[in-house]
Amino acid sequence: MEVFNKFYSSVSNTVSQLSGVLPGNPVTREFEATQYIASAGPGLLWKVYKGYKKSTKQEASIFVFEKKQLERWSRADRDIMLEILKRGITQLTKLRHPQILTVQHSLEESRESLAFATEPVFASLANILGNTENMPQPIPHHLLNYKLYEVEIKYGLMQIAEGLAFLHNDVKLLHHNICPESIVVNQQGAWKIFGFDFCIANQSAPGAATFWPFNEYCQAMHALTQPPLDYLAPEYVLTASHSQASDIYSLGMLVYALHSTGHQTLGNIGNDYSKFKRFANEIRNLPQSRLLCVTEGLREYVKLMLNVTPELRPDPHQFLKIPYFEDIGVKTLNYLDSLFQWDNLQKSQFYKGLPQIIQKMPHRICIYRILPCLTKEFVNPPMVPFVLPNVLLIAENSTKEEYVKFILPVLKPVMLIQDPIQILLIFMQKMELLLKLTPGEEVKSDILPMLYRALESDAQQIQELCLSVLPTFASLIDYPAMKNALLPRIKKLCIGTNYISVRVNCLLCLGKLLEHLDKWLVLDEIIPFLPQIPSREPAVLMGILGIYKLALSHKKLGITKEVMATKVLPFLIPLCVENGLTLNQFNALISLVKQMISKVETEHRAKLEQLNSIQNESKAMDHAMNTSDTLVPAATPQTDIDKMFSGLGLDPFAFNNTKSPEKAEPVMPSPDSGGSLSIEEKQRLAQQQETARKFSRQPAPTAINTPIPPPQQPKPVDLTRSLLQSNLNQLSLKTPSHPSLTSPPTQSPLTSNFNTNVMGNANTGSKPLMGNNSMGNSNNFGYQSQTPMMGFDSQLALPPSTGWTPQSGNFHNTSGNFQGASGNFQGATGNFQSASGNFNNKWANNQSNQNSMKQDWSAFESLLPNQNPPQTSNNNNNNNVKKLSNSEMMDLLS
Repeated sequence: MEVFNKFYSSVSNTVSQLSGVLPGNPVTREFEATQYIASAGPGLLWKVYKGYKKSTKQEASIFVFEKKQLERWSRADRDIMLEILKRGITQLTKLRHPQILTVQHSLEESRESLAFATEPVFASLANILGNTENMPQPIPHHLLNYKLYEVEIKYGLMQIAEGLAFLHNDVKLLHHNICPESIVVNQQGAWKIFGFDFCIANQSAPGAATFWPFNEYCQAMHALTQPPLDYLAPEYVLTASHSQASDIYSLGMLVYALHSTGHQTLGNIGNDYSKFKRFANEIRNLPQSRLLCVTEGLREYVKLMLNVTPELRPDPHQFLKIPYFEDIGVKTLNYLDSLFQWDNLQKSQFYKGLPQIIQKMPHRICIYRILPCLTKEFVNPPMVPFVLPNVLLIAENSTKEEYVKFILPVLKPVMLIQDPIQILLIFMQKMELLLKLTPGEEVKSDILPMLYRALESDAQQIQELCLSVLPTFASLIDYPAMKNALLPRIKKLCIGTNYISVRVNCLLCLGKLLEHLDKWLVLDEIIPFLPQIPSREPAVLMGILGIYKLALSHKKLGITKEVMATKVLPFLIPLCVENGLTLNQFNALISLVKQMISKVETEHRAKLEQLNSIQNESKAMDHAMNTSDTLVPAATPQTDIDKMFSGLGLDPFAFNNTKSPEKAEPVMPSPDSGGSLSIEEKQRLAQQQETARKFSRQPAPTAINTPIPPPQQPKPVDLTRSLLQSNLNQLSLKTPSHPSLTSPPTQSPLTSNFNTNVMGNANTGSKPLMGNNSMGNSNNFGYQSQTPMMGFDSQLALPPSTGWTPQSGNFHNTSGNFQGASGNFQGATGNFQSASGNFNNKWANNQSNQNSMKQDWSAFESLLPNQNPPQTSNNNNNNNVKKLSNSEMMDLLS
């Protein structure tokens, strides 16, 4: 804010000064003055202001003469001075030449002032040499410790000589006032002739010899109304004459002043006319030692220019041809000023060699003198590729302030040019420099759109250069531009290009941009895009691999296990068998795949362990709350195939599972299992055992019409095992003769099925087979031929003497109901049929001897249960089974 206040106060002071200086002056209607910068003219009476034209905003300088400066003079001198000043500006306005100051607005007079406008001016040569009279205080910073370089002096003298040649030969005009106060240096550093206040025009008739009227020096008049004596030729007082050579003498004295200590003239005369006379006589014998301060290459010619005899002095053209001006810097500046006269071929040759010269030139000359000439060529697109490298070379040696003020404004229009394509290429090569010097706002508004155009270019080299520089300023790109403009263009180029190098550079660029992206932008835009790249070259695969590794290892990013498992690994694993990979590339790929699999395993196992612990806690709570007395069947031995499927979570869906998978209940661990039981579970198991013992001591029912005990909670019982054990117990008894077994074998054909309906119902009055401790739910059991039952499908546990060799045997229980509450077993139907038609075996042939011969059932002894089995929950159902007689056994088998 303080800086703004200072700037506001300085502008306000300038405006207030101008309002007091130029009240009603017509110049103020068209031009706006902003800063007081210099002074010029006789006695430096003209104040120079920096400004611009209001209508076009074009820069200009405004020269102002305040009439109050002459108040201390006599009225006659004031009038003469005003007339001289007006005459000089009027003459200046009539002249047009590159080495003469250009007037933009002619002289305007008001009651308080004189004013006119010119091209932008830096300062007068007098100001540069240290004469600060009528200058703003304090001295402007651009003039502090200002020092002219030798090349500036050389080229400045050349320009003045060219201007004098124009005045002498074309205009036939004597300037008669060549001095530092009459030379103005414009904003580009060019020296311009000013101060035509004492100029003398040719008075001869056309075609006649030139004639310039002579006026003697009058000591009575004010010194500022006459030419300065320090630069006045000696013939003025010696022969009372003047000529074109007089201006050459003044130029020679100017050369001496430029090189002398303190920029003093040779005679240091001042306004003393008598001293001027003495010096005019002394200069005839001017010793060489007096000119030692002058540069050696110019010293000899300065002595010749200061010769008393005018005819011995060189004319302007001769002066321009001296070896002193054979300088590469001078020639370069001269060529730049005359470029409009050359064709494009000549210009291109010159611009190609210019970079070597720019590196040797002083930076101020490059900025103020060379750069303006180069920027004029930007309107000619074919020449831009030749000019642009020189402009950027100057930018390399510039400060950021100089770049923003002088170079960036002229580069902005060039950034929009797409043809010729070399322009974009040059910008891409110098992008690091542009990003270093260009402010952030201009990067977003000008440089970034240029890079978008470069990505859409057809030139491979431009695309690669653009991709290589994009990451260097990714931090300057905002999120919407990155997501909606930059990344889509890179992805489109990566998929659509036909150059492997461009595709690889796209991947490298994306990899370098990852740190500037957030996690979800990477997961949504980058990771799904990689498998879409239509290329499997090793370089491309390694680029993809690099992006995966960066995304996986970056602390801010990371790839989720779901993305790795579903998108990344299914893409990477097939790449492991690519034949084009080298061993190192293959190792890198395999290493990343293993790393991802390990990460998926670790994260998902941790998740499942958490879920499993929650489920176990839930099961434990359910066990603690469950009071049902569910009996668990004994574990059957596992085969190798069963072991293969064990532990895979398939138990709820197994065929022999007694529980439906839809209603899976927690399994109660057995007492002999390795797991530990809680005190509540142990108490419940003990209670179950005690209940089983009580049931085993109860007598079996003896009457058919025994009343049904009250129903109890049904418990799962292995019905097949119980039924087989009961039948085998009956078979162990002696079998009496039965009429049905004495029939000849050819009575009726036997079918292949043995159908038995087993119904247990207390209301049927059938003979009970089991005690009330073997109760169960009503179940239907069907045994097909494909399901063997207890080894009876092909080999029966009967001795060979019985002659039982069935072709195929099958027990088919079509309708078997077991009512545990009644403990009754009823054979509703019984048919025993052979699949081959007739049942012809030794058993059937020996039926006629049943009455006289007892069968030996000892072969069944190994299959019969013990008479006093241990009291366990698995065989309690066999303790109270009633033994059957032989006749009852045969009835069962019939």
